[in-house]
Amino acid sequence: MVCRNPLLAAERFRKRQELLVATQKELDKILPATQREKRALKGKARIALKVGKVMNKFKMAKHFHLSIGETGFSYQLKKDHIAKEAALDGIYVIRTSLPPEKLDAEGAVKSYKGLSAVERAFRCSKAVDLKVRPIHHRLEHRDRAHVFLCMLAYDLEWHTCRALSPILFDDDDPVAAEAQRDSVVELAQGSPSAQQKALSKRTKEHLPAHSFRTLLKDLATISKNLVKPRLKNAPSFEKTTLPPSCSRRLLN
Repeated sequence: MVCRNPLLAAERFRKRQELLVATQKELDKILPATQREKRALKGKARIALKVGKVMNKFKMAKHFHLSIGETGFSYQLKKDHIAKEAALDGIYVIRTSLPPEKLDAEGAVKSYKGLSAVERAFRCSKAVDLKVRPIHHRLEHRDRAHVFLCMLAYDLEWHTCRALSPILFDDDDPVAAEAQRDSVVELAQGSPSAQQKALSKRTKEHLPAHSFRTLLKDLATISKNLVKPRLKNAPSFEKTTLPPSCSRRLLN
């Protein structure tokens, strides 16, 4: 199935136009250098080197027709080529092996966009939180066990974040977030509550909003201390430190 994202189309059109304008601006700086009376830029190889640097910088060579000589050069925009590329802006193709009765067009697009969660999981397990590598094992069954434990750890983190989403920056109202889109191909947005948390850095209860990592740091401040009074014959007792209010609510 063929999908078209109007927001992506507008962004690609804007970016292409900016790059074309920037390329023309740099090329127009080279033209006077080939026409000046003193120390003019001459030679096909020297001119081509200057022009090539501009083309490599902006990656727009495919949209320009260049004519380089010994004493100068000229360029023209390939307007037909640009128009053909612009006609495909925002268009992408999704193919699935499932029949339509099992997965319709909208469901296929949702599944495709859901791959971003899989990519986040890989980043989390490989580099951000769990750091699967380096693996300091030498036997295959130990390598497998190491990766399996990391997968279990991520599964625990995922379910914890879902349960604690009201006090985290995570979106705690996915239904409201989905309702803000008129089409499944549009850019996903956070729910009003998630946007409010991002702006105010506070939850609905006016407590500090956390990421999963900062919440763990708060919980790590909890410790059990053995207090030994200096008074003679005074008994020792244990005292557990109180976490911040947000973490205290979590423990309750």
